[in-house]
Amino acid sequence: MNETRATQSAASAGPSGRAGMLTRLAWGVGVLALILLIILPWVAPYFYIFIATEVLILGLLAASFNLIFGYTGMLSFGHAAFFGIGSYAVAMLLQAYQWPLLLCLLVAVLVATVLALIIGFFCVRLNEVYFAMLTLAFGMMVFSIAHQWRSVTNGSDGIAGFSVGSLGLGVDVQLGNPSVYYHVVLVIVLLAAALLYLICRSSFGLILRAIRQNPERVAFCGVNVRAYRLASFTVAGAFAGLAGGLMAPFLRIASPELLHWSMSAEPVLMTILGGSGYFLGPFVGAGMFVLLETWITSMTQAWMLVLGIILAFMVMFFRRGLLGTVLDWIQERK
Repeated sequence: MNETRATQSAASAGPSGRAGMLTRLAWGVGVLALILLIILPWVAPYFYIFIATEVLILGLLAASFNLIFGYTGMLSFGHAAFFGIGSYAVAMLLQAYQWPLLLCLLVAVLVATVLALIIGFFCVRLNEVYFAMLTLAFGMMVFSIAHQWRSVTNGSDGIAGFSVGSLGLGVDVQLGNPSVYYHVVLVIVLLAAALLYLICRSSFGLILRAIRQNPERVAFCGVNVRAYRLASFTVAGAFAGLAGGLMAPFLRIASPELLHWSMSAEPVLMTILGGSGYFLGPFVGAGMFVLLETWITSMTQAWMLVLGIILAFMVMFFRRGLLGTVLDWIQERK
């Protein structure tokens, strides 16, 4: 009898024990990754610093998209509009006024928030494919404005020739140094990711998940589903604007390509590759996407064909994304 009770207790404690082990493993991997990211400029050439900076910025972009897609269940094909408008805002302010970078980033977030609020007001009225197509239409309209309004945006040439001065808040750093700018991006992305994580874990994030699973039942409980979708869309646009604001000083240019629909496809691919059901999935997907693109372009001119084949293979055989598949595999082995 005692052995039976002990067996039952061990069986009931098994899943929680595995969950605790996975949590400890995730924390350990996260701390190790953070240490590697911090010391990267001191142990790696400039090329890898550039790659890591791009991964961090695009990871934040993908994480902002995941708030719409993974948490709220809305597929947007116009997310690059907020990314690009944030980039243009920072480039214009640096070129015309040489403002501190942090102040420029604040303006980029505000501009992207307003644009997301306006576009989202119309888009959240529709569902599923109609929502996706309307976001694509608005995204292409923003791209067309930036491409044709030469007196303001300089057309297809974009805005270039600006220099990054001070960071702000009395911090004296040389932002022109790739290693210094990488650390600035790392700190800002970590803070933004922490804030986004708190939003996803809050009651607001729980309601978004409920809307994704069953919007009719949530509406029946008295929740204004449209208002929550609009709030999710607006918050995601704000974080995308921050990512775009970081991209402009990194590329030293803000061009219409950052607003194009093909740019909107990148966070979609990154989120699916990494795993939309996990908060860190988009960051993993961003790293995978950038590394694959860099590696393939260095080997062949037909990089789009090779990259497309690899991405199709991963989408077919890694249904939960790379992060989700690895975690499932570890849980099964334990």
